[in-house]
Amino acid sequence: MFRRRQRGSRQVADVTGGPGLGKVTFEQVRQDPEVRAYIVKANEMLAAIGFTEHGLRHVGLVADRAMGLMAELDRPPRLRELAGIAALLHDIGNIVNRQGHGQTSALLAHHILSRMGMAPEEIAIIMSAIGNHEEEIGNPVHDVSAALILADKSDVHRTRVYNRDVATFDIHDRVNCAVTHSELHAFPAEKVIRLSLTVDTSIIAIMEYFEIFLSRMIMCRRAAAHLGCQFQLVMNENRLL
Repeated sequence: MFRRRQRGSRQVADVTGGPGLGKVTFEQVRQDPEVRAYIVKANEMLAAIGFTEHGLRHVGLVADRAMGLMAELDRPPRLRELAGIAALLHDIGNIVNRQGHGQTSALLAHHILSRMGMAPEEIAIIMSAIGNHEEEIGNPVHDVSAALILADKSDVHRTRVYNRDVATFDIHDRVNCAVTHSELHAFPAEKVIRLSLTVDTSIIAIMEYFEIFLSRMIMCRRAAAHLGCQFQLVMNENRLL
């Protein structure tokens, strides 16, 4: 069944469970051979054109963070699981092309989850979350969507950099390589979602981070607001946003 809850001038539909819902689990999707093959091959395609890592490590971390965020904000257990499933599938469209990969990923997710027997109401939530995770065109359209955005944009770390030649680093490589630790947590009592980074400033200046990631941080702020929170960015224990 669906329960509508009022948030300001918006209404948000939440899945609370019921007959026929909740049959496809996070673990089933994570272990599905088609899903794993698409994730691995999409990552290989991106590596071939010089992108940072978007493979099993990335989607696994994004899933953990999305589900953790939903748990910290006390969202229903099934919504937490849907956020994790959306995270697993959000980048599989890169096997087709990087351009528009969010929309392609959503369509591929529809095929996979339909095959697995997921209820259409839940597939719709996952498709809309995946289709709205790119900062150029995306919006936090519901709680699962907002959690996916925050979890995806918070994965900044040197392990994502494939290029080992420092002399040829582009700004994406430098920013990721400079981050040695990142954490994303919600603090419901304070109504805050905080991304904390440890940054090696010998590799980049703080302003370079904002130069490349400003649009992502704006999107994170919108996503946090949808979840009823303020977004904070902390670098080297100094709050910047």
